[in-house]
Amino acid sequence: MQIIENTSLKKYNTFGIDVSSALFTSFSTIDQLKEIIDFCNNKNLNKLIIGGGSNILFTKNYDGIVIKNQVLGIDVIKQDEDNIYVKAGAGTGWHQLVTYCIENNYAGIENLSLIPGSVGAAPLQNIGAYGVELKDVFEELEAFNIDTQQIEKFSLNQCDFGYRESVFKTVLKNQFIIISVTLKLNKTPEFNVKYGAIEQELERMNCDELSIKNISTAVINIRTSKLPNPLEIGNAGSFFKNPVVTEHLKNELNNSYANIPIYAANNNLYKIPAGWLIEQCGWKGFRNADAGCHNKQALVLVNYGNATGKEIFDLSTQILESVYQKFGVYLEREVNIL
Repeated sequence: MQIIENTSLKKYNTFGIDVSSALFTSFSTIDQLKEIIDFCNNKNLNKLIIGGGSNILFTKNYDGIVIKNQVLGIDVIKQDEDNIYVKAGAGTGWHQLVTYCIENNYAGIENLSLIPGSVGAAPLQNIGAYGVELKDVFEELEAFNIDTQQIEKFSLNQCDFGYRESVFKTVLKNQFIIISVTLKLNKTPEFNVKYGAIEQELERMNCDELSIKNISTAVINIRTSKLPNPLEIGNAGSFFKNPVVTEHLKNELNNSYANIPIYAANNNLYKIPAGWLIEQCGWKGFRNADAGCHNKQALVLVNYGNATGKEIFDLSTQILESVYQKFGVYLEREVNIL
């Protein structure tokens, strides 16, 4: 176990916020993790587990130990007539897993191409894009119980997946460290191209036939045309969740804004694109010093270089307030604020 003091976290968060942690370490095996947890318990340390750092906004230095999950590896663990089961270490890059599956013609996560972050973060918030969510292909995960230091398995039902939500963000928050995720993928693809601009992009690409490779390429093209590359402009992807409203509020908004995009969700609730609401409030392309709202996607807050986490957070607060004042809709931050 190697413990490093006063470590800059700038390269460990995709916002590129320049803060530091009092202590920093990493693990790639369960034995190493147990040693780290024992150390934390003996020192009574606050601890933060990170993967790709793609869903975090640091607003201050971290007065504790940051622990980077580096459990790697991708393996096929079993298969049957219709499905193949792929297990990946939580520290593996999510897009690395997607690429592996596409190269081997394992279908199901091609619509989730180019989502930043690690495999371990995927079930934490049930990542989703272009009509597909992790829960649609999820089989099980292994997680380290911090109290008992034992590995436990969680099924689909036990994870209690919701919209950008799981049991690990609610009742089990900070109690487990995800070690691996197993996906149930299809040997015969079931293409999902109805969401967003995938069909139009496939036409632009002059695709002769549908394939998971072509769908992945289309999704990558769309994402790169709309979303900033964190390696070039600091960001954490979508900063806000798409709000869900009641039928009563939906009817009021339809009466006031004829062109408002509203989609049916579950239980007589309706979802509104947060990006549209933010753009209508005039925030798209806004910039104050190095904190801004991206000029191609209002849902993405960005660090143009030297913004502080507090500046990004304060901007998000202004956006929340303006959307509520104009539409009566509460936005919720998707990014974890630390």
